[in-house]
Amino acid sequence: MDKMRMESVDMTAQNIDRIAELFPNCITEALDEEHSTPEHKVYKKVVNFELLKQMLSGDVLEGDEAYEFTWVGKKAAIVEANKPIRKTLRPCPEESVDWDTTENMYIEGDNLEVLKLLQESYLCKIKAIYIDPPYNTGHDFIYPDTFIMDNEDYDSGTGYFDEDGNVNYQRENSASAGKYHSDWCSMLYSRLMLARNLLTDDGAIFVSIDENEQANIRKLLDEAFGEENKAAEFIVIRAEGGGMAKQVIKGHDYLFVYAKNISKFIPLGKPKDVRGKIVERDGETYWIQEDWLRKEFGKYGNCHYEEILEYKGQAKLDEINAGLANGEYILIPKPNGMNIVGKLRNLKEDSSKFYSILKHLSKNGIEDLKALDMDKYFSYPKPVSLIKEMISGITLFTGKKGDIVLDFFSGSATTAQAVMELNAEENGNRKFIMIQLPEPCDESTEAYQDGYKTIAKIGEERIRRAAKKISNEHPDAIFDGGFRIFKLDDSNMNDVYYAAGDYSQGMLSMLESNVKSDRSDLDLLFGSLLEWGLPLSMPYTSEKIEGCTVHTYNEGDLIACFDENIPDSVIKEIAKRQPLRAVFRDSSFNGSPAKINVGEIFKMLAPDTRVKVI
Repeated sequence: MDKMRMESVDMTAQNIDRIAELFPNCITEALDEEHSTPEHKVYKKVVNFELLKQMLSGDVLEGDEAYEFTWVGKKAAIVEANKPIRKTLRPCPEESVDWDTTENMYIEGDNLEVLKLLQESYLCKIKAIYIDPPYNTGHDFIYPDTFIMDNEDYDSGTGYFDEDGNVNYQRENSASAGKYHSDWCSMLYSRLMLARNLLTDDGAIFVSIDENEQANIRKLLDEAFGEENKAAEFIVIRAEGGGMAKQVIKGHDYLFVYAKNISKFIPLGKPKDVRGKIVERDGETYWIQEDWLRKEFGKYGNCHYEEILEYKGQAKLDEINAGLANGEYILIPKPNGMNIVGKLRNLKEDSSKFYSILKHLSKNGIEDLKALDMDKYFSYPKPVSLIKEMISGITLFTGKKGDIVLDFFSGSATTAQAVMELNAEENGNRKFIMIQLPEPCDESTEAYQDGYKTIAKIGEERIRRAAKKISNEHPDAIFDGGFRIFKLDDSNMNDVYYAAGDYSQGMLSMLESNVKSDRSDLDLLFGSLLEWGLPLSMPYTSEKIEGCTVHTYNEGDLIACFDENIPDSVIKEIAKRQPLRAVFRDSSFNGSPAKINVGEIFKMLAPDTRVKVI
């Protein structure tokens, strides 16, 4: 039983908690001298102000990088994560599957930049993130981030040279070994910080890793999500039998689970192994648990209703009687003449906890691809069963409510197949967002020779084949087997921010329009969605009104028209529909008076509509 504080709220502690919600990596511990004794040390949460200043700065700040877990390039990684970019996502309906109806997405591009673009549209909207990042096994990175330093910068930052500029031979670690880990940490840290913003308050990230970087990934997750938000650390058995090894045969990987907010996170669950009678009450299905009330905690032996007063006291008896009255409990007669108190547990809200050791063999991942005739393209794909178990665990009670699952190291797109299979098996409504760098396939590979020029194209084909296979195996299932393809590209807008002396004759044609000549209405529409912070998977329609093309997104969340010189009659028709948002091109109006007139039309017909131009 908690004691009353009998004192006012500690505002300093509350402020630290607020900072911890926004920047968990800026919270550390310090000795609480006021409450500590020589025999008993007490620690309190404090703010690392140097790191907090860096989180709020767009430049690399001077000062030692001496936080508990640090590496050369950490501050630069923070700056890179917070740095804005002038990029967009271009829709590709012709390459997509069921473009008009699907709510799934596949995005080709550097995941760091894509995560930046999704910050507003998917802020606090992703239920689960699963990633299987590069394991840093010694191969070169294919994520050439600007903050990964060259050898000269690295040597300077790590003390490779002494104060006189001479090589510091007392330094034990080699530059190659240190930078090997630093580059990997920098690459992942910035992405984890951005990913955390996208999670719902009850969401979580799942990260698979091998022994090579498992210690570092845990520290990175502690920093990005907060150590207190670690929900699980799984050992995943991936191999059986013997093998060749210098020391110990390695047969497992690791899988870390971190909640965004552990206090709001529902523990991962599996469908309950029901061992009681099933009953229906008011349209809900319950099972009756009989062995929950014991005479002594932890010891077998039910406490019968007639024994409650003796073993549990009057307060417990009053509680049970109240539960019997409201239907929470029922009495079950037993041969000894007494009654067991049965507890009604809602079947759809009940679950069993996970065990920390899982078994999902790597060979099953190969079999998954072999069933799609694609096993020759990937060497170490994750088994579909592993990701299905994780997604099922976090969406056990919400899988029909449209939870979104994100994988920003999509690779072979196993996560997409896992989502589709779960939906088909459970009549679920989960959505997926896959992000994959369009890494070129080597010309000597079978994938390239079969026509797949990038890893992304293999992933997209895997989703197509998996959807067809699932449909054949579950002919009566209704699930979303489509996906919208988007590709990361430079901004839709021409860069017109030049000094007067920088203009040339060849630039004049470009400046006739602030929109790049190769961009379509659809490019501008989805660029506007990112600007407004709207999801990219909603339905939309396009129609002609007096010769002008008008796009309506999600039944009026946004209406856009990008034609030149739009007549007032079309503006009035759009305003009469009272969309939440309206967007036009700057060149849609002939000068400032026309823009003022548009503003007046919306004030009169749709005063609550927010209007912007591009």
